[in-house]
Amino acid sequence: MLHILHAADLHLDAPFAALTAEQARQRRSEQRQLLDALADAAIERGADLVLLSGDLLDSAQTYRETAQTLAAALARIPAPVAIAPGNHDFYTPSSLYAADFWPKNVTIFRDSAPQRIALPDLELYGCAFTGQFRDDSPLSSFRTAPSDKPSVMVCHGDVEGTGRYGSISRQEIAGSGLTYLALGHVHACSGLRREGGTYWAYPGCAEGRGFDELGDKGALWVTIADDRAVTADFLPLCRRRYEILECDLTGKDPAQAVAQALSQGRADDVCRLILTGEAPALDLSGLLAAARPYRWALTARDHTRVPQDLWAREGEDSLTGLFLREMRRRIDAAQGTERATLEKAVRYGLAALENGEDTP
Repeated sequence: MLHILHAADLHLDAPFAALTAEQARQRRSEQRQLLDALADAAIERGADLVLLSGDLLDSAQTYRETAQTLAAALARIPAPVAIAPGNHDFYTPSSLYAADFWPKNVTIFRDSAPQRIALPDLELYGCAFTGQFRDDSPLSSFRTAPSDKPSVMVCHGDVEGTGRYGSISRQEIAGSGLTYLALGHVHACSGLRREGGTYWAYPGCAEGRGFDELGDKGALWVTIADDRAVTADFLPLCRRRYEILECDLTGKDPAQAVAQALSQGRADDVCRLILTGEAPALDLSGLLAAARPYRWALTARDHTRVPQDLWAREGEDSLTGLFLREMRRRIDAAQGTERATLEKAVRYGLAALENGEDTP
């Protein structure tokens, strides 16, 4: 039985442009802490192999502290580590991947064509992006060499993609002969998939960097059994999560409603608050200042609408007036939850009659 820690898309030293300069600096520091968390997981769980499937670095701009932390963390892992450079950190003779500071247990694939390394318990393959784009498939015409050991490939690519990032077809995966294909590029965890006899997965990014990367992020703990059946468990590693919360202010005190919405989450997270419903003109900066203790970073978007007197035209001699009088009669006769349903119907009806786009 083999145990593999599979991670990808760490994007070390990302700019975090949406945050303040100090927050961005702290997030880059926390990314370095993630490297130690990754190494600790490999050590504590007894990984036989660690695979890093590209975009380990966000760009060619890598801080000295990051390079030092990266080398130290990987050197602590008592198992082979294999890196397949991706489109953000593609290999060139002048890149960090060509430097001589890498620990002896680290293998970096530097060629766009798959290369093979024979390890005691498995056959390891890998390849690299050697430029920002890759128009061919990493698995084009690829087939594993005959072996009585499991075969694993680490690479960066886009399954059934239509762009220029190493598009891989499901047919190529099925025909590869691989036991497990460890992919990077897609920032959402795919869960374990299978094409033919080959299992494959994206672990997703290890730390969210924006509101298009919500929820828990981390790595995959992959197990290859003696019969070559593969299982994969998600391993949360991220320091902070990105979340989007919606808060309806209709009929509520805005400060209390915001506090109630935010009290349910984690103070370490990064939150975008969407304010909806009916509310008077909001002091958005004041609301944010009062709510900041609930989240490490907090922004808000005001999607509220001006309060509407639903019954203002009830006395009119018009279709709108007739509709409102009939709905008032029904609401007065209604009981329990039926009243709330009818009040929503009033909003929808007024929207239809007045060419509006109101929502309850």
